[in-house]
Amino acid sequence: MGIMDILKVSAQSQPKSVAGALAAILREKSTAELQAVGAGAVNQAVKAIAITRGFVAPNGIDLVVVPAFSEIVIDGEDRTAIKFRVEPR
Repeated sequence: MGIMDILKVSAQSQPKSVAGALAAILREKSTAELQAVGAGAVNQAVKAIAITRGFVAPNGIDLVVVPAFSEIVIDGEDRTAIKFRVEPR
């Protein structure tokens, strides 16, 4: 597997837009990753994943999501992100 596209989700992200991008990556590469920092961002990411499931279901694809913590650096500060690995079941 090559380099994975990481979609960074913020609290201001529109779940439907993120879902569209996620569905496109899944159709092309079959595995994608979302990264969210903070409760608001995690909320939008989970909504986006739920919407994406609806987008890909007609193609007979059921998604499975694996959440994990990820240490990242933002503006020189260590932050904890939650990353969601999304792939077909």
